[in-house]
Amino acid sequence: MTAEQSVHEEIAAALSQVLNRTVEVQGTTKIVEDLGMDSLAVMNFIMAIEDRYDISIPLDRVAQVETVDDLTRAIQQLGGKA
Repeated sequence: MTAEQSVHEEIAAALSQVLNRTVEVQGTTKIVEDLGMDSLAVMNFIMAIEDRYDISIPLDRVAQVETVDDLTRAIQQLGGKA
């Protein structure tokens, strides 16, 4: 399993926890549009990802994240440790 696949699985797990349903994602999955998340769910999800990877994602950076691949790159660039 690659590091990217591992991050995708962690993202899917965090999304499933926040949305309270099983979520399968691909790199091109649009986090808000495809999963129907509201702003509260997005913030809960971001906090779960920050806790999991021990990082802080600046709000301006959060606004740039649309897809799972975008979030994966942000985690990796911010030094998130799997």
